[in-house]
Amino acid sequence: MNKLINTLMMFSMILLVGSITSCKDSEGAKAEISNKGAVAEATGVIMGVDLDNSKVMWEGTKPTGSHNGTVNVGGGSVSVKDGKVTGGNFTLDMNSITCLDLEGDSKAGLEGHLKGTAEAEKDDHFFNVKKYPTAKFEITKVTDLAGNPDANSLVYGNLTMKDQTKQVSFKANIATDGKMVKVSAPKFTIDRTQWKVTYGSKSIFDNLKDKFINDEIGLQIDLAAKG
Repeated sequence: MNKLINTLMMFSMILLVGSITSCKDSEGAKAEISNKGAVAEATGVIMGVDLDNSKVMWEGTKPTGSHNGTVNVGGGSVSVKDGKVTGGNFTLDMNSITCLDLEGDSKAGLEGHLKGTAEAEKDDHFFNVKKYPTAKFEITKVTDLAGNPDANSLVYGNLTMKDQTKQVSFKANIATDGKMVKVSAPKFTIDRTQWKVTYGSKSIFDNLKDKFINDEIGLQIDLAAKG
């Protein structure tokens, strides 16, 4: 009997550890956030962002579930010298925020709430696209990263949303052949409250109980540029 109980307890612990690990992996690595840095000088060949092959994916979570979608890249450039990215920037069209896991009125309702276009009194709950129609990312530096099968670089840059600028760093796989450069960043998370996106944040508001929305937003970036 004791042997059976011990076996069941061990099995339960394995399931618990596996569940915690899976949850952590699905959230993505937390980006390091700091005060804005000096924007890198663009040296070498400057390539324009290929809008048809560039996108940013987002994910938001809460106790009862999650939502995900995309934001269109609005333009930008990447500079490359001797096969290395030396600088660059891109903008995000915040009016293009789209939810991919809902349909019909639910989809329109969430998108309107995120943009702040559904009801005037809720325009600043999230991104308030009427006042802040674009967000921007500017590279401050790129360093090599060894020993990671999913990424060969660390990208640092200033992210500006709602007139708030913070430097973030994230892992990315960068490939260039002299005529094109591709930057692919596996999912990472940022704390949205650092950019004054505070709606439903239990770190800002008390007594939300289980009605809160997690502060961490998951982001995944695929950026292509060509000369």
